[in-house]
Amino acid sequence: MGALEFQHHTVLLREAVELLRPGAGKVIIDGTLGGGGHTEALLAQGASVVGVDRDPVALAAASSRLGPNPRFQGRAGNFADLPRVTSDLLPVDGVLVDLGVSSPQLDVAERGFSFNKDGPLDMRMGPDGPTAAELIATLDERELKHILEEYGEEPFARPIARELKRALPTRTLEAAEVVKRAVPRKAWPNRIHVATRTFQALRMAVNQELEALDALLSALPGLLKVGGRAAVISFHSLEDRKVKEAFRALEGRCTCPPGLPICVCQSLGNFSVVTKKAVSASDEEVEVNPRSRSAHLRVVEKVR
Repeated sequence: MGALEFQHHTVLLREAVELLRPGAGKVIIDGTLGGGGHTEALLAQGASVVGVDRDPVALAAASSRLGPNPRFQGRAGNFADLPRVTSDLLPVDGVLVDLGVSSPQLDVAERGFSFNKDGPLDMRMGPDGPTAAELIATLDERELKHILEEYGEEPFARPIARELKRALPTRTLEAAEVVKRAVPRKAWPNRIHVATRTFQALRMAVNQELEALDALLSALPGLLKVGGRAAVISFHSLEDRKVKEAFRALEGRCTCPPGLPICVCQSLGNFSVVTKKAVSASDEEVEVNPRSRSAHLRVVEKVR
């Protein structure tokens, strides 16, 4: 797939941009540049944006579409490593991370994400690390079962892991057929493909998505200046829970007895949660882009 063919439906575009409050003179890091939709909207509001992505195809496509623009830079890297990749800019006014997989990554068979199209069982968002096929081959059955349970919340993790280890699939459709054999036909879900949870779990493990999110959340205090905001769009309950708990921890909770005129417990953090409840996609957006149905946006602001 060529760089100029990388097209992606940007999720929660208006909501994310409004909550980040871009403007002239502000510097914002888009830690998952993807197709560049969020960055384009941020630039339109006058902000300077550094777009970071580990997918070289996405980075090349977005850089070609958005540039030349003196207020835009594209940089190769993982959002887990923003303190190093953007060290010359820190602290900044905003950080945005969209944890979803881009439509071109899902839809192009050669990337190995799709259980509906035949391709190598790859699933890597970047050029490095083991593929999904290699992961299946190297993990033992117990480890594979754990991944399917934790990342995919797959109720048939044990038989699927057993069949994957027996078959050692190297192609996507081959892996999907393995899952079909492992799950009783009467237990197949009605609304999603029977291999959806398995493919999701393998993708998250291959790309170490939860580990990358943990690294980002730990780094936030050093990334933002006072008044700066971080916005995270997640698509998985595990991701959203991590974001919610991390933002609450950054905010802190006063433990003083009721009635004290001022806080003396010193448990209040340096952040304030902007979105008390996660922001979801509108019905209109879901109709245009069904993949936005599971998107959740949370925003936190550094206040001191």
